[in-house]
Amino acid sequence: MNKAIFIDKDGTLITDVPFNVNPSLIQFEKYAMESLYALQQNGYYLVIVSNQPGISLGYFKEEELKVIEEKIKELMLENKVMLHGFYYCPHLQSEGCNCRKPKPGMFFKAAEELEIDLSKSWMIGDILNDVEAGKRSNCKTILIDNGNETEWKWNKQRIPHYMVNHLKAAAEIIMLNPS
Repeated sequence: MNKAIFIDKDGTLITDVPFNVNPSLIQFEKYAMESLYALQQNGYYLVIVSNQPGISLGYFKEEELKVIEEKIKELMLENKVMLHGFYYCPHLQSEGCNCRKPKPGMFFKAAEELEIDLSKSWMIGDILNDVEAGKRSNCKTILIDNGNETEWKWNKQRIPHYMVNHLKAAAEIIMLNPS
């Protein structure tokens, strides 16, 4: 079984530009490539998990999101980083699906398709819904406290294992606490 780093896309991996499907606007967060490269070198698969309600809202089509996925993969490969999976939920919260974070559906699907042991995996995100989804799927969790969480609604499932200010610190914690 493989171990993985599940990472939120908007606000964690790349700068959050709401409902962006313009590849020229993709900008990776500080330390993203060096951190992902180090984690990859330590045997982790890299998997994006992202809520994309803009599809249900009609702001963009799934085909446009696929262009963003390909651009992210291309930019990562330029830095010798391989993206193993890109999972997204196109639904609105009101649709009640099992894939929209904080629910764990995307994690379970990735685990099945990529043969991932969730108990040896980590979730890195910038809001508590990311943390909750990670915990509900039995991953260890890291919250990047970069100002994107605005609600701070706490419960047992929403308390991260670690809280840091950037991806480099997250990668260091993971490498110091191997699965």
